Amino acid sequence: MKKKTLGFYLRIYFKILAQDLKSKMSYRADFIISTIGMIFTNIAGFVSFWILFRNFPSINGWNYYEILFLYGFSLVSLTPVQCLFDNNWSLRMYVFSGDFIKYCFRPINMFFYFQSEVFDIKGLGQFAFGLGTLIYSWVKLGLGFSPLMILKLCVFLLTASLIMVALQNAAAATCFWIQNSFYILDFVTKFKDYAKYPVTIFSAFFRFIFTFIMPIAFIAYYPSLVILRPDNVPVLSWLSPLFGLVFFFLSYKFWMYGATKYSGTGS
Repeated sequence: MKKKTLGFYLRIYFKILAQDLKSKMSYRADFIISTIGMIFTNIAGFVSFWILFRNFPSINGWNYYEILFLYGFSLVSLTPVQCLFDNNWSLRMYVFSGDFIKYCFRPINMFFYFQSEVFDIKGLGQFAFGLGTLIYSWVKLGLGFSPLMILKLCVFLLTASLIMVALQNAAAATCFWIQNSFYILDFVTKFKDYAKYPVTIFSAFFRFIFTFIMPIAFIAYYPSLVILRPDNVPVLSWLSPLFGLVFFFLSYKFWMYGATKYSGTGS
């Protein structure tokens, strides 16, 4: 069989994406209401953040605009998991209804085909809100713009995204063995809210948990230090791109392992 190329998968992806967007736009009222809901959810989160931190000049050495930078950084880095991997939330239903079997007989990668079926366009609103917050805090901090700074920002945003995608992939894939896997996925996803804050504000116990057990510190804190504290970047920040790639690869292999063991309803 001829090996599938990246160009092949890109062509397939955009065809699937076009069909998904057409189906969503056929129910415009639902699309508009859900999009507005996503925007207001982000606004409510920002207002809560503003009320909490605006009254303090600094928290454990982090000023308001640095924490705001982390907030925007986390929102932007979480956009790919929102837009591109939202179908993970439906995986358990496909598995236990038996409908997942259709992915086992298509001549393309199962993981790619399953994830590409859904594009959550509402996540673009989160991206715009996060990017605006990031730019605003960037200007207030006087970080300056240069090609190298922008390259660093893009690389470490991608790094952060891979961490959250990996966590969600692994949590979603537990449905191949655990019937009530929704609670695992929901539990893991809730941790992303802590990614908006510097890990140094937590106790040593939680710093260890958020770095080595549930590595949400790599979603914003460690990657953003390359931009915010360039003169004092810890080793974990420089290693975060490697961690992101490794975690994503391991989560992909775990997801695929479960998928290849799938044998139909009740597996």
